[in-house]
Amino acid sequence: MPLPDEHLSNVLVVDDEPDIRELLSLTLERMELGCETAESLEQAADLLTTKRFDLCLTDMRLPDGNGIELVRQIQENYPDIPVAVITAYGNVDSAVEALKAGAFDFVSKPVQLEDLRALVSSALKVVRQDPQDRRSRNQLLGDSKPMRRVRGMIAKLARSQAPVYIRGESGTGKEMVARLIHEKGPRGDFPFIAINCGAIPPELMESEFFGHKKGSFTGAVADKPGLFQAAHEGTLFLDEVAELPKTMQVKLLRAIQEKAVRPVGAQEEIGINVRVLSASQVDLSRLVAEGLVRSDFYYRINVIELILPPLRKRAEDIPLLTDHFLARLNTGDSNASLTESAYKKLKSYTFPGNVRELENILERALALSDTEVVDADDVDLPESKQGSSRMDTGFYPGAEPLDAYLERIERKALADALAQSNDNKTEAAKLLGLTFRAFRYKLAKFGF
Repeated sequence: MPLPDEHLSNVLVVDDEPDIRELLSLTLERMELGCETAESLEQAADLLTTKRFDLCLTDMRLPDGNGIELVRQIQENYPDIPVAVITAYGNVDSAVEALKAGAFDFVSKPVQLEDLRALVSSALKVVRQDPQDRRSRNQLLGDSKPMRRVRGMIAKLARSQAPVYIRGESGTGKEMVARLIHEKGPRGDFPFIAINCGAIPPELMESEFFGHKKGSFTGAVADKPGLFQAAHEGTLFLDEVAELPKTMQVKLLRAIQEKAVRPVGAQEEIGINVRVLSASQVDLSRLVAEGLVRSDFYYRINVIELILPPLRKRAEDIPLLTDHFLARLNTGDSNASLTESAYKKLKSYTFPGNVRELENILERALALSDTEVVDADDVDLPESKQGSSRMDTGFYPGAEPLDAYLERIERKALADALAQSNDNKTEAAKLLGLTFRAFRYKLAKFGF
């Protein structure tokens, strides 16, 4: 599988086993790549100072140290060189440690040449990519410090194949960030498959993720590929990953670790080449402590964590976002704009629904305004959520039992969320900051 380029790409192979060095060298030469070999950290360091490399492949166990040391050295001194590590079969812990240290990806012994070629091709795509292509400023808006940090992380994560866990409140743009990580990386030309884990009935999860064979269960009238197969060579995005039952967490963990899936009713596994990104609006570490999420699953999908800031923590971005949404909402000859008092009102609001809520508020304001100039009075904000740190709760000791009052408030919140989301339960759960499972429990509790 030749890789044409303006110059011959050069790969550094570091392994103390002569047979492995020879195998890797022959494979790389057949891909029309240059290759230099080293059998120790010391030899690798000498070669790095005297020659140019586009990629490094290193074994984990070396005579004078381990591959993770080399990963860290290259990250510090030669950050543009991707490093892939070769791990012992089944040694997932060392692979995860290498990814956390900054490795591009890993391949397990015995090395499958097809997997090696795919890894090398992906890594060299990263090297050849124009740095301008990795910028996301025009897609992820905001000049605040938190957003500059997020964009910087996206550029780094796009250069890696490590699993990423994106945490953020509802409406902060978790799927957009996942899509940018995919598009800015070497998998950008391949599928990006997004799935809301809370929207799949538990009894259908295995078939949805792994596919099924014809006749494997009632209604299976034909072979059907699963989400992993659909995302082959691309990215699978697991949104609301906290909603996965523990039984499914075990099966997904194995698929991610072994890079293979077995469709329901099949006798053999199918190899998959998929990067897994996941997201949740709740803190998964808390769910691990509560026994709702398996710790091994959590640590496997959370190799790198990216936390998205809520809009209230970057209020200086509100004018920029507002102008962007206005430009998109203006149609035909309309040219709506906001007054300073309208901007001020927006900046004083806490936006529990974040960027998505800002867009909805602006759309409603434009629809209700009689002129193209939107004033503060046209901006309809939920009174109970505006900036004041103290508010009248409507509760007076002795008026009614506290439990009855809290039940009444909770019931109203559920009804309001369902109304605001047009009875979309998944969206209503997000508005309330609840997992879908917890939301369904409350609906049943209050008889909705």
